[in-house]
Amino acid sequence: MADNLKPVALFLLLLNFCMYTIIAVIGGWAVNFAINQGFIIDPELRLPAHFHPIFFPIGNFATGFFVVLALLAGVVGAASCIVGFTHLRFWSYHSQQPAASLGLVAWGLTVLAMGLACQEISFDRRNAKLGTMEAFTIVLSVTQLFYVLAIKRGSHGPVPVERHNSLGR
Repeated sequence: MADNLKPVALFLLLLNFCMYTIIAVIGGWAVNFAINQGFIIDPELRLPAHFHPIFFPIGNFATGFFVVLALLAGVVGAASCIVGFTHLRFWSYHSQQPAASLGLVAWGLTVLAMGLACQEISFDRRNAKLGTMEAFTIVLSVTQLFYVLAIKRGSHGPVPVERHNSLGR
């Protein structure tokens, strides 16, 4: 069973790595766009009535929170994929633990971003790049969960235990 899930985990890992990288790139673009096109406040100017600290001139009020969480999920997800490549190389109990734990953290952040993506979809006035980011976030919330389940289910076996005698050998 363990060797049967290794190709599945590799396919999901490559797919997730590509999608997390695309999410991080689009999120970086959106943050850069918001910095360049945002409000410029002079000391005499008053803040607009609907101004909030995470303002994005594209999208709606959920866009800022979505972009920040999706960018964070993209970076953590790409890091979990790098750790996942190490686990697939060794496929042992000791490499499974960091891969599964970081994969779960990335999945949790992706699910949070997915919730904001669903909120973003329910409103109008969306950018095409943000629509791509929302779709990838929703798909990643499923594929990352399947990847974590594949590596947890595929590496079942005896847990190695190190025993030392009283002489330290």
